[in-house]
Amino acid sequence: MQRRAKVFLNNRSQAVRLPKEFQFSTDEVFIRKEGEDVILSPRPTDWGPYLKSGPVASDAFMENVEDLPVQEREP
Repeated sequence: MQRRAKVFLNNRSQAVRLPKEFQFSTDEVFIRKEGEDVILSPRPTDWGPYLKSGPVASDAFMENVEDLPVQEREP
């Protein structure tokens, strides 16, 4: 079942009054837009579990990267 929430202006920003069952237990959220939908996700306060969940990039991530020559600069 979908719920409704009130949208209002707070100074120059738009805000949404979330129903109690949708309130976050954190001070910050990530926000992204998918089509017409705006999605809020809690921002983790501890990145440990995320970092332990596995590699962010594959082992071959830097495999084909060319090292650039050292640039000569004036002192």
